[in-house]
This record gives sequence, C-alpha cells and structure tokens, in this order.
Amino acid sequence: MRAIPIPQKGALIALAQSMRPRQWLKNLFIFAPLVFDEKLLRPEPLGRTLAGFIILCLLSGAVYLFNDLQDLERDRQHPRKRHRPLPSGELDPRVAWGGALLIPLGLVYPSLVLNPWFALIAYVYWGMNLAYSLWLKHLVILDVLTLASGYVLRVAAGVFLVHVERFSPWLYLCTLLLALFIGFAKRRQEIILLGENARNHRAILEEYTVRFLDEMMSVVMAATIVAYSLYTFSAPNLPSNHAMMLTIPFVLYGIFRYLYLIHVKGETAPPDELVLKDRPLLLTVILWGLMAILILYLL
Repeated sequence: MRAIPIPQKGALIALAQSMRPRQWLKNLFIFAPLVFDEKLLRPEPLGRTLAGFIILCLLSGAVYLFNDLQDLERDRQHPRKRHRPLPSGELDPRVAWGGALLIPLGLVYPSLVLNPWFALIAYVYWGMNLAYSLWLKHLVILDVLTLASGYVLRVAAGVFLVHVERFSPWLYLCTLLLALFIGFAKRRQEIILLGENARNHRAILEEYTVRFLDEMMSVVMAATIVAYSLYTFSAPNLPSNHAMMLTIPFVLYGIFRYLYLIHVKGETAPPDELVLKDRPLLLTVILWGLMAILILYLL
C-alpha cells in the first residue's frame, strides 16, 4: 500500500481550495439559535457556537473532498468544475483522500467535548452527505430534500450549543423551505449552464426539466413567504409588538430579486454565489439581518 504523500505548500493551498471555503457560508445557519434566542451578546454561547461553526466547516470540507473524488471524471467535462484543483490535476487524489478521512476522525473528540448532542448531529450531517454522494443524489426530489435537510441539521446543531430557551420551531420550517428553494434553483442553474451535456455530468438532471423546477420553486417560494410571515407574528420568543413583521419586505424583495436575476437577466450562478455577486441581493440579506437583530435586542 502506497503512503499518502506529505502535501507541500502548493498542495495545501489546493487542498484548502478543494474544501470550498466559500461554501462554508452555509454553516452560518448554526448561528440562528444564538441570534433568535437573544444570546448573541453572551460570550459563552457565542464561543461555543463559533467552535461548532469551525467544526461544521471542516466536516463540510471533508465531504466536498469525498464528493469531488467520486465525481472526478464528470467534473473534468464540466465548463466550470474542470478548473478545480482535483479535476485539473493540481491536487493529488491521495492527498484529497487523506484529508477526507483524517479530518472527520480528528474532529470526533473536540465535538464530543463541545456537546455530545452537537457531536451526534454533526456526524449525522456528515454521514448523510456521504450517503448523498454515494446514493441519494441519484434519486429525484430526494436529492434536493437531502441537501435541504443539511440546513435544518445545522440549525439543530446550534440549538444544543446554546441551550435555547425560547427558540421557535417555526425557524426549522422556514430553514427547510428556504433550503429547498436554493436546492431546486441549483438544479435549474445546472440544466441551463450544461445544456445537452447535463446528463453526462449529473445523471439525475435527466429527471428534471426547467419547467418542472420553476413550478416547484414557485410552490416552495410561496410556502416560504407564508411560513416566515406566520413566524413573525406568532412565535412566542419575538417581541409582543410584532415588530418582526417589518422584516417581511426584505424576504419578499430577496426572493423576487433572485427570480428576476435568473428569469430576466439569465444568471446561471448558483444562489449562494449569486448572493455575493449581486449587490442589491447581498444588501437585502445584510439589511434583513441587521433589522432582525435590532428588533430582537433593542425593541
């Protein structure tokens, strides 16, 4: 058996790039319980959540390494993904395998010390994503539901880190619906971007059409707006003056802005990348966050 080569500086950079740090923004969902349980300004729960965020980021990175190793040949045919370190040959697959295996093993003890229930959820998340890479990504609709469940698990992980007292279950539903919207939007983006080669890159794309995805996005979008609106004036942990309803326009504009970008402007970037690329959309997300914090902590 050949030993895993010790990565040099260039290989370490390529390994870090393959762990997709930009995608780690998704793990910010772990902060939802901290913010909405009004513990953002408490040092202990904030520190525990930051530690949990780092652990989830590293686990996510290990999953991305494993996923890229599984999709190596298909990614070489993708117009964008072929430039990633693994498909381009910049990163040795043996180094990637080492990272994919050793990172999760090394995080077991820190996760248990932080909180046993957090550790359980974190490794359920890790295992579910491995199952997605091997099997679930080939099952129509279930593939997107699996990805959306990952967002809910991130929120649940944060719940145990801050020992929530007034966290509303409505946020689980809002998170799930928003994640479904993002998941279906990503499938649509892949079909538009890859065209006739979509099936060669990801076989499950043969089970989707742009019209089908647009209809599902419309259903999920409507459900997201309704669920979030109900949350703002019915959740017991919010201010009794229902001021959180003031954040609804930001949610409406954010969703409508995204639909405008993909349908009118023809944007093909994934939703998480488009948020960073489009200034009005990014500003909307920032303003929503600032308004929610202002209402929770000052009103």
